[in-house]
Amino acid sequence: MTSTPATAREFALIRRGRALEWSTLGWNVVGVVILGFLAATSSSVALLGFGLDSLIEIGASAVVLWELSGTGEDRQRQALRMIGLAFIALAAYLVVQSAIALVSQHHASPNAAGVAWTGVTAIVMFGLAVGKTRTGRALGNPVLLAEGKVTAIDGILAVAVLVGVTLDLLFGWWWADPLAGLVIVFYAVREAVAIFRAGPG
Repeated sequence: MTSTPATAREFALIRRGRALEWSTLGWNVVGVVILGFLAATSSSVALLGFGLDSLIEIGASAVVLWELSGTGEDRQRQALRMIGLAFIALAAYLVVQSAIALVSQHHASPNAAGVAWTGVTAIVMFGLAVGKTRTGRALGNPVLLAEGKVTAIDGILAVAVLVGVTLDLLFGWWWADPLAGLVIVFYAVREAVAIFRAGPG
């Protein structure tokens, strides 16, 4: 049986959505290893938090790949709930970790490798976020759209970490590192609230 144009286009969009998620998954799997090493060698709260964000992004990508393999409002609702919970977990971790670092006046030992990795990651994540948003809109898929926001926030966090680590590296502003971890909290909480209020469209 020959596919209709609409069906063929939808299939192509789903395939593109999967490719974007697999790309995100692969990048973040590598990122977790790199960030784990960089955080351990530099004792950076921001890099450690960014590593956790990469773990959450891996989970969110897995959720979307699972959702794209089937249909139905129940599956979309479950997938959105998982992404929303990931946002909350990320915000909670960053609040606690950054607060501890600020109170204890923790001094990290940043290096150029952390600056380089977060800079490249920001570019990659923003590019992937644009692709997911366009594909999600074309498909009318709220889960892919929500995960596109997760990826965009990953890019925002990369920029925040980049700024914090760079300021610490160049000027010795130790407080910039944990403050960078707090930048993402507002965005994460806002998106979690939006997901739980709206649900699947």
